[in-house]
Amino acid sequence: MNPLQLAVVGHTNTGKTSLLRTLTRDVSFGEVSARPSTTRHVEGARLFAGDEVVVELYDTPGLEDALSLLDAIDALLAPGERLDGPARIARFLDSPDAHSRFEQEAKVLRQVLASDAGLVVIDVRDPVLTKYRDELSILADCGKPLLPVLNFVHTPGNHAEVWREALARVGLHSVISFDTVTPEIDGEQRLFAKLALLLEGFAPALQRLMLARQNEADARLQTATQLIASLLIDVAAYRVTVPNADESALQVPIQQLREKIRQHEASCVHELLKLYRFRRDDVTLSGLPILDGRWEDDLFSREALGVMGIRLSQGLVAGAVAGISIDLIVGGLTLGAATVAGALAGGLWQLGNTYGERVLGKLRGYRSLTVDDSILRLLALRQLWLVNALQQRGHAAMHTIEPNAQLDNPQTKRWREGALPAELKKARSHAEWSAMSPDFSATVTRDEVIQNLAASFSLAT
Repeated sequence: MNPLQLAVVGHTNTGKTSLLRTLTRDVSFGEVSARPSTTRHVEGARLFAGDEVVVELYDTPGLEDALSLLDAIDALLAPGERLDGPARIARFLDSPDAHSRFEQEAKVLRQVLASDAGLVVIDVRDPVLTKYRDELSILADCGKPLLPVLNFVHTPGNHAEVWREALARVGLHSVISFDTVTPEIDGEQRLFAKLALLLEGFAPALQRLMLARQNEADARLQTATQLIASLLIDVAAYRVTVPNADESALQVPIQQLREKIRQHEASCVHELLKLYRFRRDDVTLSGLPILDGRWEDDLFSREALGVMGIRLSQGLVAGAVAGISIDLIVGGLTLGAATVAGALAGGLWQLGNTYGERVLGKLRGYRSLTVDDSILRLLALRQLWLVNALQQRGHAAMHTIEPNAQLDNPQTKRWREGALPAELKKARSHAEWSAMSPDFSATVTRDEVIQNLAASFSLAT
């Protein structure tokens, strides 16, 4: 079966090219501008279900002077002559005016006649004027099914309901709202479903297209959540070990850590943009707020000590460890290094290889810098909000996304106020899980942790 051919038509500057950009997910298709008559020629695009071409879309120039065009069509009729709509349009297309004065309008009408149906894009920010009614009358004369697409329906003060009434008056009762700048997540599916009802013969193919588009959306979201989970695991696991020093000497490694995290987030953002087929400059990245290098204080908490087999009530070993934790936080050693080393010599075997090395590092005068939990929360909020914004952003949108703008979304409450996921807490103890580390190791366990964390995100397709 041949693909469904759709002519995308309407008044100039109503968002016809924008609709094609959004449906094809191609920000480079055609030219989108506030200037009228931007599209001067018919341009085509295809929508696929797998390898099958299901729909062929044709972007057309805008209709500008419908009143004069209608007069020109009527003038071609002999006195008392009556022709049906398609015959009237055919006669006009054979006239000299179709190749001169109304050359652009003729391109539109030829494409409608050559197509199976037309999508009539309407800017509902405009009132229903006489010239728009004339345009509808001329398009209806082509004798092809028409589906009006109400654009910019999210703009306050629009005239969508008035347009619906006006369309019903000319027999166009099947109408779809589809904002090309901020389409609803299910907007595309509703558009194809309307076409399937309007064009019964193409319904099976359109159903295949809808299924393929949904599968693509699910796959994109799965990849997006894995990218975010990988970022969070990398950052949670990342640590920089530096010699113990006063606070001023730590500023350089702290700044380096900050920049490393910024670059890693930027890389994730760019991958998300590429995944959703947007440009790198479609989003604004601002610097991370306060990012403190900190000690692994939780290593010396009662719970952590209990896991490592050390009880705080067991005398010098536990007391020394707890004391050293406090001393190191305030920057001083109240116990001499030799005394501490001697006191712990008999107990370090309980800590295991990983914890033992980290404890010894602290005792020998090293600091382990990591990011604070609040930064992990912020990174999660920014990426999740960005994905949500990309899913609801048309590919003709001109404004820049600012991920910090709406971090009060109810879906993010768990990340702002709840406990961090167990996967991130686990990553804290595995520096080798961070792709930013020179000792990075891509283990099966790490992959499982990323998959589990990704599955916990709440986002809809």
